[in-house]
Amino acid sequence: MKNTITLENPLKINGKNRTTLSYDTSEITAQMFAEADARKLSANGSKSGNAAGAVELDYGLHLYLGFAAITAVNPDIDITDLERIRGFDVMTIMRIGRDFISGRSGETSSPGSSDEPSETTPGPSTHQSETSESDG
Repeated sequence: MKNTITLENPLKINGKNRTTLSYDTSEITAQMFAEADARKLSANGSKSGNAAGAVELDYGLHLYLGFAAITAVNPDIDITDLERIRGFDVMTIMRIGRDFISGRSGETSSPGSSDEPSETTPGPSTHQSETSESDG
C-alpha cells in the first residue's frame, strides 16, 4: 500500500526541492533487502555483520529499508539522494523500515500462531509450579 511522508527539511532531488515522499514497503524485494543491509554495513564502516544482534534492533537496517520502500515507488530517486536526509526526517524514515520488520513478523504469526501460544503457555507454567510444589 502506497503511503506518503512529509519532510521537515526539504530534500533537493534532481534539482527540485521535495517536501513529500511516497513509499510502499510491499514493494521491497529480496534484492533490495540485501542491498539495504550491505549499504547499512558500508555506512557504519562495519565489515563484521550485524552488530545489533537482532534484525528487530538493527536501526541502521531499518533506515535503509525505509530508503528501499521510497526508491521502490520513486524510480527517479536514488538511495544516495536519501542519504542526505537530515534531522527528524531520519527517524521518520527509520520507522518505515522498523514497521516493515515488526509488521511483517506480526502479520505472519498473529493469525495462526498467536492463539496457540496463549493456549499452551498456561499449561507448562502450571505444570512447572505444580512440579516445584511437589518437589519442595
